[in-house]
Amino acid sequence: MTEAVRLAKRVVALTGCSRREAEQYIEGGWVRVDGVVVEEPQFMIEAQAVELTPGATPTPAEPATLVLHKPAGCDPEDARNLVTPATRWSADPSAVRPLKRHLQRLGAPLPLAADASGLLIFTQDWRVTRKLSEDIDRIEQEFVVEVRGELIPNGLALLNHGLQFNHYAMPPIKVSWQSDNRLRFAFKRLQPAQIRPMCEAVGLTVLAMKCLRVGRIPLAKLPAGEWRYLAPSERI
Repeated sequence: MTEAVRLAKRVVALTGCSRREAEQYIEGGWVRVDGVVVEEPQFMIEAQAVELTPGATPTPAEPATLVLHKPAGCDPEDARNLVTPATRWSADPSAVRPLKRHLQRLGAPLPLAADASGLLIFTQDWRVTRKLSEDIDRIEQEFVVEVRGELIPNGLALLNHGLQFNHYAMPPIKVSWQSDNRLRFAFKRLQPAQIRPMCEAVGLTVLAMKCLRVGRIPLAKLPAGEWRYLAPSERI
């Protein structure tokens, strides 16, 4: 009977690389066991066939950032559960090699309310988390808001600059009509949750809200309920 050994040890024997390089090959999705990719260096094997993908490079696996088109009605846990291999956008242009580890330990530092839809970012990268939390006041967000009701006189100007809540003036933002019942909001230093009371203050009722953009990352053609990788060249 063949003695069971860790996959990393078998890769060392197969390639003559160091143990750390063997772990990086495995964690990077470059190693197959009986034709199936295994990403766990501690995976125990016996007599199975182990192969290294041609062109493999032993580099550390980078943390992943994903963009999901969240449907309305999803709470944070429901939205996270939508991120599966089956719901990755077939037209994802990022060229990122998918790994199982990319779908683990994902956080959403800039959550969307359950009744809102649109762009939602999940990440493993502490740099992205910091940017979307500590530095969010420097990042412009864009929402389209479906409304009904009759705008009070000078209401659009008030939305752009003039409303006060709790004795504090709201920051200047950019609000314009997209159609007869849709407003476009582009803002910094504002919480999306403040859009609804702002609209109510000028005679409008919010029916739906959709996030179209966070910084330089657009929702674009990403279908509802699907996700894509943020490409290494993309910056928020």
